[in-house]
Amino acid sequence: MPEENVKFDLTDMKNFEYDMKRCVRCKGCKWVDHIYMPGATFSTRCPSEKRYLFDSFSAWGRLRLALSLLNGRIEFNDRFVEAIYKCQLCGACDVGCKRNLDLEIGSALESLRIRCVADGFGPMPEHKTAAENIEKEHNVFGAPAGNRDKWAKDIKSDDKADFVYFVGCYGSYKMQGISKATANILKATGQSFKIMGSDEYCCGYPLYSTGQIEKAKQVAQHNIDAIKKSGAKTVITACAECYKTLKVDYPKMFNKSTSDMEYEVVHLVEFVADQMEKGSIEFKNNIDMRVTYHDACNLSRLSEPWMYWEGTRGHYGITKPSAPRRKGTNGVYHQPRDILKAIPGINYTEMIRIRENAWCCGAGGGVAEAFPEFAQWAAEERLEEVEEVGAAALITACPRCNENFSKAVTASGDDIKVIDIAEMINEAIK
Repeated sequence: MPEENVKFDLTDMKNFEYDMKRCVRCKGCKWVDHIYMPGATFSTRCPSEKRYLFDSFSAWGRLRLALSLLNGRIEFNDRFVEAIYKCQLCGACDVGCKRNLDLEIGSALESLRIRCVADGFGPMPEHKTAAENIEKEHNVFGAPAGNRDKWAKDIKSDDKADFVYFVGCYGSYKMQGISKATANILKATGQSFKIMGSDEYCCGYPLYSTGQIEKAKQVAQHNIDAIKKSGAKTVITACAECYKTLKVDYPKMFNKSTSDMEYEVVHLVEFVADQMEKGSIEFKNNIDMRVTYHDACNLSRLSEPWMYWEGTRGHYGITKPSAPRRKGTNGVYHQPRDILKAIPGINYTEMIRIRENAWCCGAGGGVAEAFPEFAQWAAEERLEEVEEVGAAALITACPRCNENFSKAVTASGDDIKVIDIAEMINEAIK
């Protein structure tokens, strides 16, 4: 093939035509590599392919649809749009493909959604409602914007601190126990911090992940400006979606790299693990419980720094300069495990699918809003894995995972406890 100019710009599907064409349907995006698997029971990684058992609901099928759209052989219709959005964008297919090939599957699927919205066929009605809430009240729930910091009435915010706590919509309105626990943990370590209150908008994940990139850019630019105005150099969050959006998606939207941003993003588990090494935090309370940890997609395989690239691609896909590849292996993995293992009384056990091979909770990519039954089914699949290893509690580091698992536990009548790691840490130190 002749050399062509390409770049990691998601607004033009043409940049990922090579990746669409070179998919050989090997199913590496479906199966967890056999070297990690003790058996066949929990051997798949793609929720939509397993749920719907049809090529259009798999990574290889969606790539074929995208290629046909790009080449004018197919047009959008209701079934096509359904296939696009019945996907959590969990990244499992992308890291699975990169075990063998360096194809940008995740970026191609995101670009397909952006094209779907640009052509007026997306997103789903439920995603539009979320966008309206964000536009009106700056949060995904449509709750009063002025109540965003109501949870923090007893929290001391240090306006001079260069450490800002990005609370997120769930922490501000729906799961305030996580926010209060996070603030208590920061206080216990002596870390001064500020909160931005109503200056903080929704991170924009519900917009970006559903292809509404122009609206996502507006929210992103506001938060970038608000962080800069605050004088903060470090942004900490207890939400995996906020973490990945601020760290990866913001630079991606503006064709930048994570290293180009004027702030560093830190998840609470990274902060606490660092404080453990420094001896600045002590777990005093015994918690007798057998627990396992769920690797949230946005904190694990999707959380590696984004590196913008543009150049040429020629024979055999050789890129000049060499294109960087995010293979999911450098996500936030050891920190939450180190924390849980350090808490007295905790009996820690691993699930079968972990780290970059973990099964998604089912809520991401707009699935929980548009297809709640599918989201619950995926969560129930993961809970079977929790039961398989005999854990009494499932620990998460993402409010959205927490919510989806909690709904599935309630619906099924299981006695598994779902606990956010911030609340677990807070219980161990107070």
